[in-house]
Amino acid sequence: MPSTILTEMNQKMDKAIERFASDLSTINTGSANPQVLNRISVEYYGTPTPLNQVAQVSAPDAHSLIVAPFDKTVLPAIETSIQQANLGFNPTNDGNIIRINIPALTKERRQEFAKQIKTIGETAKIAIRNIRRDANEGLKKLDLPTDELKGNQDDVQTATDTYVKKVDTMIVSKEKDVMTI
Repeated sequence: MPSTILTEMNQKMDKAIERFASDLSTINTGSANPQVLNRISVEYYGTPTPLNQVAQVSAPDAHSLIVAPFDKTVLPAIETSIQQANLGFNPTNDGNIIRINIPALTKERRQEFAKQIKTIGETAKIAIRNIRRDANEGLKKLDLPTDELKGNQDDVQTATDTYVKKVDTMIVSKEKDVMTI
């Protein structure tokens, strides 16, 4: 039984790390990355729809993105959504596609993104700690002998420390990307 709890805990922590990596990929590092637009949703026939479901986003070079909608009638809504997302982009609508020039990040904007990275990282750490708490509670419900319970709780703590270190490493790496000009 304890092995089931530990396996489930590791799977949940892996998912938390994957989610954190996904969230990090949406942060602008100053070069064109189509994933920066992943969080944008567009009003499509009255329903908020993720941008990647109504358009294809590509990066033809390091400093621009092209958003090509599958349905040209949604072009104005896409343009409005990008402007309202407050990403610091100024989209240009040419009637068929939307071009976005990625401006060089100012020092203030880089520091703002670094703070955002730390906040997202802290959220991931909290999720990992909550998973640890759930695993420890599950172990306590098994009515194991004290020494076996302690050994399993040590395993849970070791795994938690490993995952928190992964998050810290990813934070440092992404901050370095953002702060590098």
